[in-house]
Amino acid sequence: MLIVNTEDRDSIDALDSDQRHWVYNGLDVVITAEVRKNILPEMDEVSTYTYQKALELQAPFMEMMLRGLPVDKRARARIRKSHEAQLAIVSAQLNRLVNEGLGWNIDFNANSHTKVKELFYEKLALPVIKKRNSHGHMAPASDRETLEKLGTAHFYAAPFVAHVLAIREFKKAIGFLKTEIDPDGHIRCNINLAGTNTGRVSSSVSDFGTGTNLQNVDPANRGIFIAPKGRKFINIDLEQADSRGVGAIAWNCFVESHGEAWAGSYLDACESGDLHTTVCNMAWRDLPWPDERAGWRAIADGIAYRDLTFRDMAKKLGHGTNYYGQPPTMAMHTKVPAQQIADFQHNYFTAFPCIPEWQQWTIDQLQSEGCLTNLFGRRRYFFGRRDDQQIINAAIAYSPQGTTGDAINAGILNLWQYNNGETFQLHIQVHDSILLSIPEEQEDELVPLANELMLAPIQLKRNREFIIPVEAQVGWNWGYENKDNPHGLIKWKGSDSRHAPASTRPMPRRSVRKLLK
Repeated sequence: MLIVNTEDRDSIDALDSDQRHWVYNGLDVVITAEVRKNILPEMDEVSTYTYQKALELQAPFMEMMLRGLPVDKRARARIRKSHEAQLAIVSAQLNRLVNEGLGWNIDFNANSHTKVKELFYEKLALPVIKKRNSHGHMAPASDRETLEKLGTAHFYAAPFVAHVLAIREFKKAIGFLKTEIDPDGHIRCNINLAGTNTGRVSSSVSDFGTGTNLQNVDPANRGIFIAPKGRKFINIDLEQADSRGVGAIAWNCFVESHGEAWAGSYLDACESGDLHTTVCNMAWRDLPWPDERAGWRAIADGIAYRDLTFRDMAKKLGHGTNYYGQPPTMAMHTKVPAQQIADFQHNYFTAFPCIPEWQQWTIDQLQSEGCLTNLFGRRRYFFGRRDDQQIINAAIAYSPQGTTGDAINAGILNLWQYNNGETFQLHIQVHDSILLSIPEEQEDELVPLANELMLAPIQLKRNREFIIPVEAQVGWNWGYENKDNPHGLIKWKGSDSRHAPASTRPMPRRSVRKLLK
């Protein structure tokens, strides 16, 4: 047996390459074990619970990392070819605008921030918008938010903005479609259980240098991922998870001091129906709302910005307000005027007075204790200045986001433990949803069971049961069903009358017209 004195660097350097790796791996193990031995006596009931949950989740998430997602290579090649063809069209149009419109004789590179800034701030002579760069200095900016602001304020800049942003979107999509695939035709990623401070997981390139962050795939490109042979995808979403978390926390904070009606005003709204449509009515009072609430959804589903509906925008406004967003900052991110957001927040806080009180309670708790514990018992300590605005914002967002993360993880663990992970095969978790596959012939019985297993009930004060409801979608690929993708995900309504796809799986194409809107 080879014995190495790890205190003597020379004896380690004398080993061959494989032996040195063995020594370093061994040191990683024994040092980690030594740290663990000293930490365990310091842990209390809360931290022990969190640690134990992390250990339990290692198995299902390791399974997701090993399994990955099968890729339809023909669909991927077809979509990539389509993107490249449309990129060439848009690039040619932008070059013509630059060459003939401005007399600037170059082959314009829309991905060059230097050239983009030269175009807008020198050739078009627009007012310079500055932002803090990666070095901490204020410098001319050319990100999407900046360009959209320029295009809105100066009508003659709008065509240039639309083309630059469309080119960036196409190149980003093409870059994703070039992601290296493993030899078995799957794309995999690393999943980090301790990737965030809220308890949510993060993902990145796999340990083998292949794959990508599968939690951030553009929905337009998800259709390249197909269910394994003989199986069918189920995508299960937690419905209004963060919003319901805010409502449940406010209930626990104030039900004893303010009574059930006041403390439950927001949670009741979450549980009574379509919260985001209700919020939409508070934000856009001038829309033609009918007297009957049954007709509100049709109005809320009208297009407000790009491909986002008023209801989508209301969801952003509600989340931003819950997380202590201020009108000027929210206006930059939502493209809704700051005064309209201020008016909305007045309406919102009047309807749900428990929310500003919960925000203040969180700030008081942060400043007095320096830590917060979410509804599932996960505690987070906040370091740095407790009156710093970034720390305050992080504290307010922590408990609802952490509750969502722990709720989805609890459901994942239930799914994995059922039949030792054979019936429900897990593929990827995306923040508040999980993509899994099942034997296709058992769909009618397994989809309702999966929905049931995903529920993670919590008992709130006064014995109020808190459950984040779920919604399932089924299909043979991860994209949404439409006329170009008939085998994509559709909402589960008790059955799916579609037939399994043939060898070819038509996929949705991106439209130049849509991107240039």
